[in-house]
Amino acid sequence: QVQLVESGGGLVQAGGSLRLSCAASGFTFSTYAMSWYRQAPGKERELVAQIARTGGSTNYAGSVKGRFTISRDNAKNTLYLQMNDLKSEDTAVYYCRGRGFYDYWGRGTQVTVSS
Repeated sequence: QVQLVESGGGLVQAGGSLRLSCAASGFTFSTYAMSWYRQAPGKERELVAQIARTGGSTNYAGSVKGRFTISRDNAKNTLYLQMNDLKSEDTAVYYCRGRGFYDYWGRGTQVTVSS
């Protein structure tokens, strides 16, 4: 059974940090490009960051570049998102996604940034 399970969300003050994790199971994690998306209330889901299968290439949305870092540990089948200098506009549900032969999504974890 394929699973992507996000964790690490919560309530944090503006300027603070959080580290999200996404634990993958049921598929060959190392063969999938991975990414983080987020969806704020009343807004479209948007791409936050993506990372290649080997972790050698990353891309970020302009709004998070320099503040967020995506990484992966293929030995642990886990994707990460280190979020620093959080802003109120980062408040959203964060989802991980795996794209390869199939397309998998997690159920999300809530991040709330108070100003």
